[in-house]
Amino acid sequence: MNPIYAEMPTTIFEAMSALARELGAVNLGQGFPDGRGPDAVIEHAVTALREGSNQYPPMPGLPELRRAVADHYRRHQDMDLDWATEVTVTSGATEALAAAIFALVKPGDEVLLIQPMYDAYLPLVLRAGGVPRFARLAPPDWRIDAEMLDAAFTPNTRLVILNNPINPSASLFDADSLALLAERIVAHDAIVISDEVWEHLVFDGRRHLPIMAMPGMRERTVKIGSAGKIFSLTGWKVGWMCAAPHLTRVIAKAHQFLTFTTPPNLQAAAAYGLAMSDDYFAEMREGYARSRDRLAAGLGQAGYAVLPSVGTYFLSVDLAASGISADDVTFAEMAVREAGVATIPVSAFYAEDAVRNVVRLCFAKRDETIDSGIARMAMARQFFVSN
Repeated sequence: MNPIYAEMPTTIFEAMSALARELGAVNLGQGFPDGRGPDAVIEHAVTALREGSNQYPPMPGLPELRRAVADHYRRHQDMDLDWATEVTVTSGATEALAAAIFALVKPGDEVLLIQPMYDAYLPLVLRAGGVPRFARLAPPDWRIDAEMLDAAFTPNTRLVILNNPINPSASLFDADSLALLAERIVAHDAIVISDEVWEHLVFDGRRHLPIMAMPGMRERTVKIGSAGKIFSLTGWKVGWMCAAPHLTRVIAKAHQFLTFTTPPNLQAAAAYGLAMSDDYFAEMREGYARSRDRLAAGLGQAGYAVLPSVGTYFLSVDLAASGISADDVTFAEMAVREAGVATIPVSAFYAEDAVRNVVRLCFAKRDETIDSGIARMAMARQFFVSN
C-alpha cells in the first residue's frame, strides 16, 4: 500500500459535501453551481449522443474541439496555438494536471507550489517523486513578491504549478506578478503548469492574463482549461492542456495511460460552446458577479468581514475580523452541524504554515440557496459571538 495516499484524508470538498447531504445542510462549500448550465450546449451534447459516434474518439481529442480551443484562445486571449500539435483534450482539468505532472516531474525534482493551492497538486507531485517547495500567500491581498519568490526558487527548481485566478482566495495575478514569476521561471530554466480553469470567471472589468503570453514563456508553459468551469457543467469533466509541441508530445503519452480519451458527445458540445458569441461569456460573468454581490452583502449584514473576490465561484470571510476567535476548521464543523451550512476551511489548502482564520463559500448558487445560506451563516456567527 502506498503511504502517500494511505495517510491522506478524504478531500475536504467531499467531506463537507457528505456532511451537508447527511445533515440536510445548505452546501456553500463544494464549488459547483446548482443551476442547469446553458441549454444550447446541453442540447448539442444530446444531439451528438444520438447522432454522432459513441466509440473511442482519437486519444488527443476530437479535432473539432481541439480547433475550437485554439480558436477560442485566439479570439479571447490573443494567443496563437496550433490545434494539431499543441492542444490535447483530457477528462477534466484534474486529469490534465496529473498527466502534466507525471510527464514532467522526475524523482528528486523540486516543484514550487503556491499556497493556498488546489488540493490535488501536492499528492500528484509526491506520487511523481517530486520534492515540494512552497511560497505562501496570505489575506487580504494574497500577493507574491520578489523576496518570496527568491526564497522559494532554488537551482533544483524544475517545475512551478500556478493557479490563476486562484482557488480558494478568489484573487487574480496581475501583469506585474506574472512578470515576476515568469522572470524566475526563465532564469531557472523551469516549466510552469498553469491551471487556468477560472479564466472566464473574472469580474469587475478585470481581464485574465495567461502566463504563456509573458516574455520567454511560450515554450515553457502548460496551460490547462476546463469546459466544466466555462459552461457551469462541472460533472462533464472535459478539460484540455495547451503546450508547445515538445511538451505536448511527452504529456500526451502520460494522458494515454490515464484516461486515454473523453466522451465524444461532451467534446462535441464543448466545441460548440467555445464558439458561442461573446455575449454568452459576458452574461455568464455578470450573473455570477450578481450572485457574489448578493452573498457578500448578506454576509456583511450578518456581521462578517468579507474578503475581496475578483474571480472564481468563491468568496471568503475573515473569522477573526468578524469577531470569531475559533479557527476555520472548528467554525466549519460547527456551522454545518449546528447551523446547517457547509463551508470550506481555507487551512485545507495549505501544506504548511496555514492561514487558519478564513473560510471559503461558493456563490455559484440560485438566489434562494444563497439567501438560505446567509441566514444560516448568521446563526453560526451568533453561536460563536454569544458563547
